[in-house]
Amino acid sequence: MIPVERRWEIEESVFIKAAPERVYAAVADVRSMGRWSPECVAVRGVPHGPVPAGSRFIGFNRKGPFVWFTSCRVTSAEPGAVFAFRVSTFGLPVALWGYRFAPEADGTRVTEYWQDLRTGRRGGVAELLGRIFTGTRPDRRHLANLAGMRATLGRLKQVLES
Repeated sequence: MIPVERRWEIEESVFIKAAPERVYAAVADVRSMGRWSPECVAVRGVPHGPVPAGSRFIGFNRKGPFVWFTSCRVTSAEPGAVFAFRVSTFGLPVALWGYRFAPEADGTRVTEYWQDLRTGRRGGVAELLGRIFTGTRPDRRHLANLAGMRATLGRLKQVLES
């Protein structure tokens, strides 16, 4: 396999013909994340509807034959502006996922971003678990996530513009 330069942060944006508050409400309803994300199949631990900062939830994910779960905590929840959550597994930091919502003429520029938090002394353990459970090498995770972001934002756009 050809080596790839590892990236620790990525982001992807799309324009959606909907108000920032409406787009935010769709994203911050994490129980609906399985509708948008190609990897997330379910979220449990919170009610339907936008969740506030501090909320904790469990994400259930699947990629091909690989299935895994993550523990998540909402770190930012500012309606119409930003929504973000930290992901961990077995108590180890994995990633920060977030969305920024910027009003533009007739709609919203939505930017999804990801930061790899598998660093420091325990980063190697989190990387190993990630490779075992997701089937993705750490140096290729950003590529899988970029493809996932494009799919997520495309699905969000399709539903909110129809």
